[in-house]
Amino acid sequence: MSRAIVHIDMNTFFVSCERLTNSELNGIPLIIGGGDRGVVASCSYEARKFGVRSAMPIHMAMKLCPQAKIMKGDMELYSRLSHDITEIIQEKAPVVEKASIDEFYLDITGMDKFYGSYRWTDELAQRITKETGLPLTFALSVNKTVSKIGTGEGKQKQNLEIPEHLVQSFLNPLSVRKIPMVGQKTFELLSRIGIRTIQTLSEMPAESLQQMIGKNGTELWKKANGIDNTPVEPYTERKSISTEHTFSQDTIDVLKLNRILQGMVEKLAYQLRAEEWLASTVTVKIRYANFDTETKQSRVPYTSADHILTQTVTDLFTKLYQRRMRLRLIGVRFSGLVRGTYQIDLFNDTEEMLALYQAMDRMKTRYGFDAVMRCAGASFKPNNKNEILKRKK
Repeated sequence: MSRAIVHIDMNTFFVSCERLTNSELNGIPLIIGGGDRGVVASCSYEARKFGVRSAMPIHMAMKLCPQAKIMKGDMELYSRLSHDITEIIQEKAPVVEKASIDEFYLDITGMDKFYGSYRWTDELAQRITKETGLPLTFALSVNKTVSKIGTGEGKQKQNLEIPEHLVQSFLNPLSVRKIPMVGQKTFELLSRIGIRTIQTLSEMPAESLQQMIGKNGTELWKKANGIDNTPVEPYTERKSISTEHTFSQDTIDVLKLNRILQGMVEKLAYQLRAEEWLASTVTVKIRYANFDTETKQSRVPYTSADHILTQTVTDLFTKLYQRRMRLRLIGVRFSGLVRGTYQIDLFNDTEEMLALYQAMDRMKTRYGFDAVMRCAGASFKPNNKNEILKRKK
């Protein structure tokens, strides 16, 4: 039996959410993002016509489209509406994967025998728009890759159904850039040897691609040929992420404690960015030598940036640690998590800060967490004996 996989993409989600609360924003070029030195988190189709794109520096976007209106993002609004959409889909769909705050995969294999897969998906899409007021595009095909490419094409051609026997003819004329795993560097590499369409890529020997690109070459060849067996992973929302450090000897050294806390924050913040989470609540925990345990927490704007979270943790620890007794344990927890497709808080941070985090994260991903760290947190060396990561569902 051919699989029936749906990809749902909420159209210009942040922009649509803002327009839902303010109809005066309809039809005008709109950019969601930070200040003059920030970057574009999202933009309307009216702004895209001028070349504005997500993650572009705001000052560059304003040069391309000076008449655009810039708004700071409201992650609390976006998170609430995303939650509403998720509940509607989970109520109807047998298997749902929430890929990001505005993207969903559904496995509805077998639905065609009872109802009709496209008809069922179309009625679900109409219900989402009716109950939330938000527009969307969907594509139905045999796997996640083809469905995701289909929603990209469907934004101009409406919702698409791509049956198995038409997959290759649908993919062939498209640019290789349409394949989700193809970034700018891979595109440039392929372009230099004359590979610009998916058809040309699909006809190239898989072994040659692997020699050029590495282990991802075979996977890229499969996607170009419409092959993707990746399952739709059932969605469960993580509630918090935390770490604790138990000392081999109880300590009262405040400087040491602050350095370790900063290292803990850096580790957790990197994990947030790697898994595309933003946190809204920070909690610090301490346990004294006599086992008395105290906690203090604070709300923050949705973020995964070290410098914001570190300052909050430092302030909380200063307020919390008032008894001049030795400590045996300290801990940090980030909760109130929401999904995001950006590595840091694009609404508040500058493009320089974004570039710094991206560079550090690339090094950590490639060489390990402690490959590059801030000096203040370098004394934190996580290990299985005294450091516990908690992933609460």
